[in-house]
This record gives sequence, structure tokens and C-alpha cells, in this order.
Amino acid sequence: MKHSNNLNPKEGFVMKRIFIPLLSVSLFLLSLAPFCMATDYDFKKMTPQIEQALKNRQARYYQLQGFKREGLVGENNKGYVTGLKSDAAADTLVTAENKDRRVLYEALAEQNMLGSTGLLEVQKAFAEVQQEKADPGDMVQSASGGWERKK
Repeated sequence: MKHSNNLNPKEGFVMKRIFIPLLSVSLFLLSLAPFCMATDYDFKKMTPQIEQALKNRQARYYQLQGFKREGLVGENNKGYVTGLKSDAAADTLVTAENKDRRVLYEALAEQNMLGSTGLLEVQKAFAEVQQEKADPGDMVQSASGGWERKK
């Protein structure tokens, strides 16, 4: 008797209906990993604002990486990006990226009930995470405020 690993068309359709949404949810949750790694901060509730900020950041990721490689943008010591050279496109991206990071940081501070210093704690934690994730050659700001290329 010959066994076949192929599904009949109906089974294949059902599998696609289950697999595609499951894959989408899995990929979305993986995109949250860097945010949840910083000292155990976690989104307790996924709001539309948080979802939009994450989608926005994902959409501009490769452009941001390109600006970092060109030395136009660097990771500062407060958890945000900073324009390092005058460039209209980079400046627009910096403003949008920082706006979305702020949405995420405020949500984490609020949802984790971190009190009046919570936002600063979250910003500091994510500054460290972003600088660790920076590629060699990217500009990063030290705790003392100086800029240097990551080695």
C-alpha cells in the first residue's frame, strides 16, 4: 500500500485557513521581542496605538538601518534616534521613529505601573537594548553624551 503525504484539496484549504493566521500572529509576536526583553517590561494590553506604532517601525526599519550605515542617524542614550547630519529624509524618519518609540515607551511605563519615573526607566532600558542591537559602525551615544562608532 502506497502512502501519500499530499492532502486532498479540502484538507489543504483548511490547513491554509489555519496556518496563515497562525503564522501572521507568530510573526507579529516576534516583532515584540525586543520590547519585551528590556527588564521584563511587557504589554499587558495590545491597543490600536501600540499596534500602529509597531507596524510603523517595522515599515521604516530598512530605511532607518540605511541612514544609520550612512552615519546620518544614531542611537542616543535616551532610547531614541538622533539626526547627526542635515538631511531632510533622515530628519523626517527620525521624527516619525521617535514618535512611535514614545508611544511604546509610555504604554510600557503605564501598563507596568512604573510610577512617576517609569518613562525614564523604560527609555534607559531601551537605550541599552537599541545600542546593543546596533551594528558595528553605527553611531551610538555614550552615557556621558559623546558619540562614537560601535565596534
